[in-house]
Amino acid sequence: MKGITAYGVYLPRLRLSRQAMVEANAWFDSSLRGLGKGERSICNWDEDTITMAVEAGVDCLSALPEKSLSGLKLASTTAPFIDRQNSVLVAEAMNLNSQIRTMDIGSSQRAATSALIAGLESAKQGNEIVIASEHRRTKAGSRAEMLWGDGAAALTVGDDEVIAQCLAIATTAVDFVDHYRGEGADFDYDWEERWIRDEGLMKIVPETVSTVLKSAGLVAADIDHFILPSDQARTPATLAKKLGISMDAVIDNQISFVGVAGAAQPLILLAKALESAQASQLILLLGFGQGCDAILFRTTDRIEHCRPARGLSGAISNRREEINYNKFLSFNNLVERDIGKRGEVDKQTFLSGFNRRKDLLTGFIGGKCRVCGTVQIPREKYCVNPECQALDSQDDFSFANQPGTVLTWTADRLTFDWSPPAYFGMVEFECGGKLMMDFTEVEEGTVDSGSKVSVHFRIRQFDTQRGFRKYFWKAVVEN
Repeated sequence: MKGITAYGVYLPRLRLSRQAMVEANAWFDSSLRGLGKGERSICNWDEDTITMAVEAGVDCLSALPEKSLSGLKLASTTAPFIDRQNSVLVAEAMNLNSQIRTMDIGSSQRAATSALIAGLESAKQGNEIVIASEHRRTKAGSRAEMLWGDGAAALTVGDDEVIAQCLAIATTAVDFVDHYRGEGADFDYDWEERWIRDEGLMKIVPETVSTVLKSAGLVAADIDHFILPSDQARTPATLAKKLGISMDAVIDNQISFVGVAGAAQPLILLAKALESAQASQLILLLGFGQGCDAILFRTTDRIEHCRPARGLSGAISNRREEINYNKFLSFNNLVERDIGKRGEVDKQTFLSGFNRRKDLLTGFIGGKCRVCGTVQIPREKYCVNPECQALDSQDDFSFANQPGTVLTWTADRLTFDWSPPAYFGMVEFECGGKLMMDFTEVEEGTVDSGSKVSVHFRIRQFDTQRGFRKYFWKAVVEN
């Protein structure tokens, strides 16, 4: 019985007020005032598709007692590397087995549903994880800027302990060009909204839905949860009515308080449905883009006993309001900012040196002495315990999920940082070991000696000359 075995979600903590966007841009386009209610999720300067994918993947695996995975598929149209497999980087940051099969899937807004179909069809033993993550850039003052948001979701699929069984799959492949982003372009180019609805969604989706329902021997009225990712607020309900699906089954796209997260939106909404679903309910998941994917699930009795540590509700509630529109422009490189002389230092990464320490840099792996049990980070040849000092006694020990405490901290406005001041300090982990770390997402006055922190995979530096990003782990103060 193939199906979903666990799910997880990550949304950036920052939520940009749409009213702030309206106030900055309505002088040029007054029609934006009609979109000015609510907020949207935005990445911090050190977050991107990769970091959000890691967060969603970790949340997903928090619900699995056994974390052995045979494959990882990453779906995105905004992966930071064109010729470097992004899914491998995600797998290493999650400390997954190096024998795992990895794959990047993109180039369409239905990349996530296509990746999920591939995972359902290939998962034979154990579980595969499918992650969708999106951080789309938009033109300032555009409709897209108002309606879109950043986010990621992850699902594991397999045969055992299924929480939602896959009943049927259907795909219609049509080169319907509602929008596109060509080679070298920074932003999507889209066509008129009504035309997309009438000629695209209303004609392509019904054919696919009819096929998947016929395959499962069901009718539209049987559907309990209907998922159509779209930044057109009224279209999912309109289409549901045409199909004969109850209005109560339509899953809201969360435009007013999160925004539409592109290729990640189908999996985010599927996680939303799974969070509220009861046993034996039917979920119809659609993905639209150059055709349509339709996947039909029936939840099982295990749905009540498999909840992630955070999930969508936790991700939504973990928010901080942002009203500084200029900060959003800067974080997304939509303005050319004078970063000062301290920001002009060459950030070249020496790949040979990086490769030697990538267990620490990517996986946040320290060491545990097999002689005395002392843990340390970074891992070195000798045990740091003065009463042991054993040579070559270190086994791998992951600090990625270890809580810590701030011993010392500094807020530095002389050191360059994309969101000054730069916070850093000494963190002592509860399991043992200390490390000088950068802090991120610090609210002034919330960090002090004794503050509890968790660690998260983030961007450390940008090498803009060569198009490379350096990642490392940073401390986040737990409120």
